[in-house]
Amino acid sequence: MKNLPDEVAALLRLWPDYRPTPLIELPGLAKECGVGEIMAKLEADRPLGNFKSLGGMYAGLRALARAAGLPSLETLVARRGAPKLPRLICASDGNHGLAVAAAAEMAGAPSRIFLHKGVPPERADRIAARGADIQWIEGTYDDAVLAASRSASAGEGLLIADTSDDPGDPALGDVMQGYELIAAELAGQLAERRPTHLFVQAGVGGLAAALVKGLADRQLLPERILVVEPKRAACVARALATGKPELIEGHLGTSAEMLSCGLASAPAVEILLQYSAESLVVGEDRLAEAVVTLDRAGGQRPRNPGRQDWRDCWRPPPVRKRGTLWVSTVRQLCF
Repeated sequence: MKNLPDEVAALLRLWPDYRPTPLIELPGLAKECGVGEIMAKLEADRPLGNFKSLGGMYAGLRALARAAGLPSLETLVARRGAPKLPRLICASDGNHGLAVAAAAEMAGAPSRIFLHKGVPPERADRIAARGADIQWIEGTYDDAVLAASRSASAGEGLLIADTSDDPGDPALGDVMQGYELIAAELAGQLAERRPTHLFVQAGVGGLAAALVKGLADRQLLPERILVVEPKRAACVARALATGKPELIEGHLGTSAEMLSCGLASAPAVEILLQYSAESLVVGEDRLAEAVVTLDRAGGQRPRNPGRQDWRDCWRPPPVRKRGTLWVSTVRQLCF
């Protein structure tokens, strides 16, 4: 695949039977919405069932290779645990922690994942099944982020954050660089079609920023970029309005699971502002309606895969003809 950083290309060499996730057309939904075309990229077809496998696993493996002084990800995985590797640490609402724990398992390293007590037990079980030490934190996702940061600052391991107030954070840079694989895939899938609108979900904004940058680098940036968030946890919307991340206080619970974040990532916000991204905030009633609408238009609810051996975590599921709930949209293009 063209225009991929060397280490992202190396990651794909560790991925048996890699293939891009499907980009499908939803003509029924386009007709219902009164637009010419809607395309959806099915990120639930990634290993581990979501796009976080690109960011958290890549960043975790990169951090371990740097710490061990090893020349490549392939060398790291081949030596698996030798020399002794440091612990990987992160906060999560579920998927990022699963990806980081999978990276540690693949490399033979320990991991510690900080989860707030609103995370369902089944998500914690999936992470623990990969050998992670689960640390439960009172409060919200943002409280778990602070706890993980304190743990890493105390020398307990390497922090693999998917949000930061430091634009130079190398792990966060790796997370977002891993997400850019999606843009590289789109460059081949879109061919000559140039989307007019990009709709992309946001927790702290990392995926949205990585897609915007990746599409811009490939001269595929749509005319309008819309970052979609639940109204109860619209931290990126606030950051775009004020020009900087600001903590949203209070209850952040939403049916848009794993998007209940109160503080946007500063590096992500910087990129989104640079490219004039707009905010689209969705209330709980419309979120519920969206599930039904996408299902009717050819979508499918996201999977929740069970325990896999680490060697299987890169093997994608069989190709499906139907779509998935968590998508982003171009021409409109949706994620």
